[in-house]
Amino acid sequence: MSILSEPRFHNEEAAFEWLEAIVWPEGSVCPKCGNCEQTRITRVTGATARTGLRRCLECKKQFTVKVGTVFESSHVPLNKWWQAAHLLASSKKGISAHQLHRTLQVTYKTAWFMFHRLREAMRDGEFSPMGGEGKQVEVDETYIGRLKGTQVKPGGGAHKNSVVTLVERGGRACSFHVDTARMGNVMPIVRANIARESALMTVESGIYCRASQDFASHDVVTHSKDEYVRYEVEKTVHTNTVEGDYSIFKRGMKGIYQHCGEQHLHRYLAEFDFRYSNRIALGVDDNNRAVKAMAGIVGKRLKCRDSSVGVS
Repeated sequence: MSILSEPRFHNEEAAFEWLEAIVWPEGSVCPKCGNCEQTRITRVTGATARTGLRRCLECKKQFTVKVGTVFESSHVPLNKWWQAAHLLASSKKGISAHQLHRTLQVTYKTAWFMFHRLREAMRDGEFSPMGGEGKQVEVDETYIGRLKGTQVKPGGGAHKNSVVTLVERGGRACSFHVDTARMGNVMPIVRANIARESALMTVESGIYCRASQDFASHDVVTHSKDEYVRYEVEKTVHTNTVEGDYSIFKRGMKGIYQHCGEQHLHRYLAEFDFRYSNRIALGVDDNNRAVKAMAGIVGKRLKCRDSSVGVS
């Protein structure tokens, strides 16, 4: 049986039950006053009652599990949200909003906004440093798209958006959109997000010339001399992992999405980081990945105006 045959993809009541189990694992909680005493929270029933509606007997307010999440005030049925989350989470290089609007029979504007809400839910709230003793973290930078109002100059990336990505071998990825890829912008990110006990791997660049002072070791591959991997007794030096991550990111951005405004780039980065950090090799299949995406909806309300101007 196809996974898309499951009730939560077609039945709104089943969709609410699944979401409630994720957001309220220990029972419903009133988003207005914080009351979690189940005897003081009742279900609202009746012919005109909305699906999943509850009433708090402490503050007398009504609410559903969608309040305080990216789904708040959305008129799209929750079962369609589950379909969209599964399609986005299971497509390695993404899925276009045009494809979603044709598949779910919603407008293109609705599909575009749904995907931005889901990307916001995918944004990692993990603040623990990457790496650690005996682990390797690769760092590299890339350039994509075009900065609005900037003249194109051949042979350089000054007219493009700059992205810095940190990838722990066998672990997660974390990407950042920076104004320019220079030491003053990149190294604070590297120091804040990588454990000092880690072995750092980078390409040759003046950006990382002082990195050995901050980490257990700093190894460099010299691409200008056609060096892409170096085998040593205790470690293998390369940046192929982060470059492989970039290859998927760029294929998705150029082949699926084709265009991304600078104000939205951080959410597209979050989408690709999320799929990489929750991949099959780490024991996360398509279904679990979609469930993890839905678990990230809490506390990330995204209004239409916020989405249009790229407020995070």
